[in-house]
Amino acid sequence: MKVFIVGGTGFVGVNLANRLIAGGGEVTALGLTAARPRGLAPTAAVVAADASVPGAWQQRLAGHEVVVNLAGASIFTRWTAKAKREIRESRLATTRNVVDALPAGGGVTLVSTSAVGYYGFHGDEELGEDDGPGDDFLARLCVDWEAEALRARERGARVAIARFGIVLGPGGGVLGQMAPIFRAFLGGPLGSGRQWFSWIHVEDLFRALAHLVSRPQSSGAYNLTAPGPVTNRQLSRGLGRVLHRPSLLPAPAFAVRLALGEFGDVLLQGQRVLPRRLLAEGFGFSYPDLAGALEDLAPGL
Repeated sequence: MKVFIVGGTGFVGVNLANRLIAGGGEVTALGLTAARPRGLAPTAAVVAADASVPGAWQQRLAGHEVVVNLAGASIFTRWTAKAKREIRESRLATTRNVVDALPAGGGVTLVSTSAVGYYGFHGDEELGEDDGPGDDFLARLCVDWEAEALRARERGARVAIARFGIVLGPGGGVLGQMAPIFRAFLGGPLGSGRQWFSWIHVEDLFRALAHLVSRPQSSGAYNLTAPGPVTNRQLSRGLGRVLHRPSLLPAPAFAVRLALGEFGDVLLQGQRVLPRRLLAEGFGFSYPDLAGALEDLAPGL
C-alpha cells in the first residue's frame, strides 16, 4: 500500500507513517521543508512543498493508493482576524489542492482531518457522527473543510473524515500548555469547569487513523475521541493528581477570553462527543478513560 501523508513531517504524521511502514506500507511524507524529521522511518520519502499552493507535489501524490491530509495551521492561539483567516485558508486551500490532485479513475482512499468543533456547543448533550453542525466560527470552518474533502467522491475515492478531539500527548498540545502551570502550583479548571472535554490519547489517535486507512468499508465522518469524555474540572483534578499538585485555582472566564479571544469560547464551552462509529466497527481503545491516559503520559509531562 502506497500512502501519501500531507503534513507528514509533523508529530502525528511521523508516528502514523512509522506505523504504516511497520505494517508493510510505502509512505511519502509532505512537509514545508526537506529536513527529515527526527524519528521518521528511514524508508519514508520526504517531499518539501507548501500544500496550500498547487505545484509539482500534486503529481507525486497522484501515484499513491491512500492520501492522508493532516495539514492546517494550529487553532491553539489567540483568534485575531488575521489568525482566523490563516486557520481557515490553510485548511480549505490545502484540502482543495489535495482533492484536485487525485486521479479521476477512482480506487483511491482519502482520509482527511476535521475537528469535533463541527458540532458547536451543546452543553451536556451527547453528540455522535449523525448530529448536525453548529454555527460558530470553528463549526462553519469544519463544515466547509469537510465539504472540500468530500468532493473526492466525485473522483471515485473512498473518503473518511477524522474529526479530532483534543489530543493528549507528551511534549506539546494542551497538556504541554497545562503541565507547567500545574507544576507551578497555579493549575485549576477553566471558567466554571463544567464544560465537556472530548479527548483522545495520542496513541489511540494514531491507531484510529491507521484503522481508517486500512479498512475499505470505513467512509464518512468518524469522531476520534475516547469513549469517556470528561468535564474540564475532572481533567484538572486528574492532571493535578498525576503531577502531585493541587488543582484549586480556576482561571476566570473573562481572563480566558481576554487572553485567547474567540478561541476562549472553545475552551469554556466544549462538546460531549462520543466515538460511536469507531466502537460500532469494533475499534478497541487502549486508553478509554482519562485516569489511565494521564498515568501513561505523566512521565513525559
